[in-house]
Amino acid sequence: MKIFIDSADIEEIRQAKKWGMLDGVTTNPSLIKKAVEKLHKQKKRIDIKEYISQFLREVKGKPVSLEVIGTNFTDMVHEGIHLYHLFNPIAKNVYIKIPVNPCIADTGKCDYDGIRAIHALTQQGIPINCTLIFTPEQVLLAAKAGAKIVSPFVGREDDYIRELNKSRFKKEDYFPAEGMKKLRKWRNDKGIVSGVDLIKECKTIFSTQKIKGCEILAASIRNVRQFREVALAGADIATLPLSVIERLLEHPKTREGMQQFTKDIVPEYAKVVGFKGKKK
Repeated sequence: MKIFIDSADIEEIRQAKKWGMLDGVTTNPSLIKKAVEKLHKQKKRIDIKEYISQFLREVKGKPVSLEVIGTNFTDMVHEGIHLYHLFNPIAKNVYIKIPVNPCIADTGKCDYDGIRAIHALTQQGIPINCTLIFTPEQVLLAAKAGAKIVSPFVGREDDYIRELNKSRFKKEDYFPAEGMKKLRKWRNDKGIVSGVDLIKECKTIFSTQKIKGCEILAASIRNVRQFREVALAGADIATLPLSVIERLLEHPKTREGMQQFTKDIVPEYAKVVGFKGKKK
């Protein structure tokens, strides 16, 4: 499974890259705004266009998703073409993020503009990451429209199911992959019992329908256990905030073992291996 960082902060991207496990980057306008404002607070003056150019160069050779802000077919296609031709020449690594169904909540109007935009942009050779996915049906349609990446939102799906059940929770709280099946009155989302279950269903559809050339990206990952479970569920990619990536290697027994190993080092062995640090 590939690991992407969900960030527009160059320092965070560099940190993940330094660890040698970074396969790509996902961003959105809010993350970009936050990263630029952080630099402004540090008295560093840079505009958004130049900033985006910088982090594209930072991860040359790795896909970076840039998102449109339009909510209708015409605007999304226009913005997708503009973003791609403006930024892709910099490092040849831009994907355009298109929402699967950009309906406007205030009007309740939902249509197929997202799918239409994906198809239109794909026809022009622009790779698409289809975002804001919450059902296996949406995944299937996005893949058929030509998306190279489809992004079901794992953590937000968990949030929605808990909201359906009027359950109090913190977003970082772990939610069981198997849902709350043991509770008779616990409601699910049209058969989906958790965000991890959503990934499993999407993977099953891809396998059953023999869909090729499209990867399932598990988005909105909130904790380490969720990361493990989407890997087990067959996600091709997981995108994580740095705060979760930093915890992937943590375990108290690992820490305890290292403390014991360093305590037991004998001078003769340290000399053989060329150890130059200080024994703790």
